[in-house]
Amino acid sequence: MPNPAPALPIQLNLKSIRTEAGLSLSQAAELTGVSKAMLGQIERGESSPTLATLWKLAKGFHLPLTALIEDRVTPTTARTGPRPRPEVRFEESISFHPIFAFDPIFGSETFLIRLEPGQTHVSQPHDSGVVEDIFVTKGTIELLLAGEWTRYHEGDAVRFAADQPHSYRNPTRAPAQFHNTLHYARTPASL
Repeated sequence: MPNPAPALPIQLNLKSIRTEAGLSLSQAAELTGVSKAMLGQIERGESSPTLATLWKLAKGFHLPLTALIEDRVTPTTARTGPRPRPEVRFEESISFHPIFAFDPIFGSETFLIRLEPGQTHVSQPHDSGVVEDIFVTKGTIELLLAGEWTRYHEGDAVRFAADQPHSYRNPTRAPAQFHNTLHYARTPASL
């Protein structure tokens, strides 16, 4: 008889986060806007969530994205070496490498995001007070804020309030990538 597939971090983390918060599937669905059926399917490993669904879960639980996708480790675990963690890819969406998982001491997480030629990614507003830093490491990207696209080239950086709708796109015929750091607002309980 074949061995069952190993549980993935997303399904384990989601169930752990929900149970640690003392929430039923129905309560978690109300909190996150993700259906009870979908939550159950993700927790049982019967469905793989989209990136948009993961952001809904993260926002609903007021957690960083890496709380769902990374193995749970202590906040001060250091990682060294030239390569970022394995790529996370979602069908019909951006691909990214988590560089630094969320660290409550610093209140941030960092990703290396890749945009294919002509690709656009629409990001919903994050929780109030979340700030993003973008540092372009390859190619050219454009950032949409307040209805206006602004172009950034390799070596350019920008910081902006991410609690508003924003989008990224690659207007060129060559791949582009950028470091994306999310800084989460510190609540009085986290200080």
